[in-house]
Amino acid sequence: MARHGYLPSVFFLIFSLSLIQSVVVHCKTLKRDVKALNEIKASLGWRVVYAWVGDDPCGDGDLPPWSGVTCSTQGDYRVVTELEVYAVSIVGPFPTAVTNLLDLTRLDLHNNKLTGPLPSQIGRLKRLKILNVRWNKLQDVIPPEIGELKQLTHLYLSFNNFKGEIPKELANLPELRYLHLHENHFTGRIPPELGTLQHLQHLDVGNNRLVGTIRELIRIEGCFPVLRNLYLNNNYLTGGIPAQLANLTNLEILYLSYNRMTGVVPYSIAHIPKLTYLYLDHNQFSGRIPDAFYKHPFLKEMFIEENAFRPGVKPIGLHKVLELSDADFLV
Repeated sequence: MARHGYLPSVFFLIFSLSLIQSVVVHCKTLKRDVKALNEIKASLGWRVVYAWVGDDPCGDGDLPPWSGVTCSTQGDYRVVTELEVYAVSIVGPFPTAVTNLLDLTRLDLHNNKLTGPLPSQIGRLKRLKILNVRWNKLQDVIPPEIGELKQLTHLYLSFNNFKGEIPKELANLPELRYLHLHENHFTGRIPPELGTLQHLQHLDVGNNRLVGTIRELIRIEGCFPVLRNLYLNNNYLTGGIPAQLANLTNLEILYLSYNRMTGVVPYSIAHIPKLTYLYLDHNQFSGRIPDAFYKHPFLKEMFIEENAFRPGVKPIGLHKVLELSDADFLV
């Protein structure tokens, strides 16, 4: 009797597994995403076509998903959640069809030869967490719609030809942790509103044409509460280092090289607990460096050349260019 009761259970289990398999096999990719990826495929040209076989970017039957395309199942459909096509010398304008992939969480097109503007439709990607288009030839202004990407944590726009002012709408990104705007043609002042970003750890606006003072940047009370790395180098910043900068107690890197800054270095900066790298070179600073800097437990490098410091003021460490790659920040 026990064995007779066992057999129906086995058949039921086999039937259930076959039913689940049938559902998985026949789970279709959302037509919207199929259409968008095929439009992108047509616009990107032959360099990706060899790796994008078939009509379904998420794979169809025996065909695997397209290279660089990650999909996930939502209900009865598969949707595209990640698109990574980098370092393959893609030429041409930014593929606007990307903005139809409404479930994207990661978009990585870095190290290509994309041109033209970042489209305003980028604001449609409400689930996007990582946007990486560094090392391209993108241009024009950053559309204010970028401030609609409320889940964005990593934004890499460095090494392009963007111009105009840094949009204050970036301050509308409550989850933003890493903001890379290095090596563009941005002008005007750095929006102090960025200081309200409660999770911002890395701000790099180096190698642009920015003006203004650090005092203006940190004028909002309680600004930059967790900021670790501040790159302001190679701009046209003026004024001095305000003593209030020491309120940024999480700072580890302060990069002020190649500006037009003046005045003395405040004693309070030497009491930023984890300050590790301090670059003051190629400005117009004067006076002396407080002894507290030379006794700082974490300060590895401090560079002071090409200023108007008193004779006998010495640097700390061996001068080298500090470069951080995507691998240091991407999750």
